This record gives sequence, C-alpha cells and structure tokens, in this order.
Amino acid sequence: MRTGEYRVVIFSDIEPVAHAVFRTDKDLIYLRQFFVRADRRRTGVGSAAFAILRQEVWPGIWPIPPRIMVEALCRENDSSIPFWRSVGLKDYCLTLEIMPG
Repeated sequence: MRTGEYRVVIFSDIEPVAHAVFRTDKDLIYLRQFFVRADRRRTGVGSAAFAILRQEVWPGIWPIPPRIMVEALCRENDSSIPFWRSVGLKDYCLTLEIMPG
C-alpha cells in the first residue's frame, strides 16, 4: 500500500456492524470515517472495533504506533466526542464557525 491511499475495514458478526476508512501518511494514521450501525451503538461494538484497528490492523502497517488523528463534528454528534475520549484520544484542536443566516 502506498501512503495517502485510503483503506477500508469492515467489522461484522453475521452482517456488517461497523466500518473504518483510514489512510497513512509518514508518521500519521488519519481515520477519515468510523461508523457503527445505529442499532449497535452503546453495545461495545465501537470500542471493540477500534481496539482491533489498534492491535491487529495498524501494527501490520507500522512497527511503532504512530500518531492517530480523528476529526469529529460537534454539531448533532454529541455522543462521538465522549466515545473518542473513552478509547484514549485527546483533544487536539477546536474549529469554530458562524453559519450563514
């Protein structure tokens, strides 16, 4: 895999329950999208899927754990910020905006 290309990992039991889309760049893993089906949220699926990424998928790419970056929208996404903090990510920046109107 060349750096900069996106990869997809699908997590499933009997059917798909979550997926991750990420790319690697030099010393960074950029997790572009991490989705857990609505009916499987708050059941441990997200934490388990993220643990698989960190323990099984990414070590095959990087011998040393690199920086992992995730961008999470604040608006209408109240549950994702506490989730990311619960799996070990720390706040990095805050983007502020004024919407038109």
